[in-house]
Amino acid sequence: MGWNGERRRYVVTFFRVLLVLLAVVQTTAFQGVKLKKKEHRNAYATMMYMGTPRDYEFYVATRVLIRSLVKLQVDADLIVIASLDVPLRWVRALEEEDGAKVVRVENLNNPYKGQENFDKRFKLTLNKLYAWSLVDYDRVVMLDADNLFLQKTDELFQCGQFCAVFINPCIFHTGLFVLQPSREVFKDMVHQLETGKENPDGADQGFIGAYFPDLLDQPMFHPPLNGSNLYGQYRLPLGYQMDASYYYLRLRWRVPCGPNSVITFPGALWLKPWYWWSWPVLPLGIQWHENRRQTLGYAAEMPVIIVQSIIFLGILAMTHLARPSISKLCYRSSDKTTSLIQTGLKFMAIWSILAAYIVPFAIIPRTIHPLVGWTLYFLGSTALSSIAINSFLLPAIQVFVPLAGIFGSLLVMAYPWYPNGVVRALAVFGYAFCYAPIAWGSVGKVMARLQVSLEREQFLPKLAESSPTSGFNKLY
Repeated sequence: MGWNGERRRYVVTFFRVLLVLLAVVQTTAFQGVKLKKKEHRNAYATMMYMGTPRDYEFYVATRVLIRSLVKLQVDADLIVIASLDVPLRWVRALEEEDGAKVVRVENLNNPYKGQENFDKRFKLTLNKLYAWSLVDYDRVVMLDADNLFLQKTDELFQCGQFCAVFINPCIFHTGLFVLQPSREVFKDMVHQLETGKENPDGADQGFIGAYFPDLLDQPMFHPPLNGSNLYGQYRLPLGYQMDASYYYLRLRWRVPCGPNSVITFPGALWLKPWYWWSWPVLPLGIQWHENRRQTLGYAAEMPVIIVQSIIFLGILAMTHLARPSISKLCYRSSDKTTSLIQTGLKFMAIWSILAAYIVPFAIIPRTIHPLVGWTLYFLGSTALSSIAINSFLLPAIQVFVPLAGIFGSLLVMAYPWYPNGVVRALAVFGYAFCYAPIAWGSVGKVMARLQVSLEREQFLPKLAESSPTSGFNKLY
């Protein structure tokens, strides 16, 4: 009995331990699944739609925005409100590679597109109103794709039903605002769209500004230290929407209102920070690209960059080895014909030089890193200029003077130790003033050399006398 009782006790203990282990494993697994499927109470949201010449650029900007928020480890879901015509491959990339939740929506009809001052590129920005339909969340921070986050801003979820930043003394900016989703508010907004509510600009900025006309009179938002949520409407400190133009004045941030958290780029469309030519024209462009380099990278554009580099290098090699001359394709049989040919060749020479500076700018992928973009631009311009130089027997130094001038201006703009933006602007102006006579002189020398080349016998050889038996001119 003693041995049987001892054995029974061991068996019972073993099964108890086994049950405890199974319970621990199940609890851990349950917690793991629960963590994986965790739904956040709040969300950061942005939007995407199609129908502009810059759809791909904004797609890239949206991905960089999402990944920068992931890098900051924000405690919120990441939502992309995408119109139904956004390509499925883009949607999959946002969901599977970037970790965003994509909400597909129909484009809201814009009743203001017939207004006299309406800008067509804002036709679909009213899709931003769908943010009020995200009723699964307590608070949503709605963002434009051109926001650059310097630090985490989760304290914004403590704000009230609507909060925004006044970067203009009288008009708040809809590039970033906080809202409490509400089906009732969303339905009322759509109803007011249908009834033609007054909208100064026909876009989201004007409509939302008119929907919340009293925000300027509301108190400034200060997040409660106990983490509780506020109610009502609040103005957000300027540090949540620091206009990049403020930086360009002082070349440093001195925004005393709230944490310096988010930079916005509301200026000219062609100087958005994701374009490679935006830096060093605008110093903050390199900061956006550094953010992209650390998050999304540039793998999508690299095949095109490699192909273009090979083509430009091939052109350089061919023009150096072959040294083609179009003079053999030309002849003259009379003074009148010679004059016409010379005028046409001058026209061709001038346009070939201009094309050497314009074509690379037009074909280089717009969203690559500025250092890569400018390097490829100089390579392409050099390659195409060499065609004009060898074809029209032009002086290389004078033809490359504009390229050297562009390079010099980039160095002046990129100089990092200016005390403020005014000194920087004066330095650029001074450089342009000193460079202008050199550029003008080079143009004169190129035109003079072109005229000399056209008058040379070896460039336009005289036609030999026609033989009595032949009615055709010889070609040289």
